[in-house]
Amino acid sequence: QVQLVESGGGLVQPGGSLRLSCAASGSIFNNYAMGWYRQVPGMQRDMVADSTSDNSTNYADSVKGRFTISRDNAKMTVYLQMNSLKPEDTAIYYCHLIWRGIHYWGKGTLVTVSS
Repeated sequence: QVQLVESGGGLVQPGGSLRLSCAASGSIFNNYAMGWYRQVPGMQRDMVADSTSDNSTNYADSVKGRFTISRDNAKMTVYLQMNSLKPEDTAIYYCHLIWRGIHYWGKGTLVTVSS
């Protein structure tokens, strides 16, 4: 069974930077996509950034120019570099993987942007 483990969340001041990591394990083979979603309690979970197996990327409008997604296929790991963080970026960030049409989720890591 696929498992996703996020790390790198924490408290950062507005304008600061943070780098999230997500390591995947399990029976995963080629041609999978990974990405990041975020959710504020009581609100819907929204896509932040996705990366396909051929490194095509997709970003939410709210993070374009500030966030960068990257992946290391050998390590089965996806990263999210977050720069120029804003208070509205505060959320639980979830790692996401889709393989063979099946969606998998990490348990989330909390990012708090506050003075």
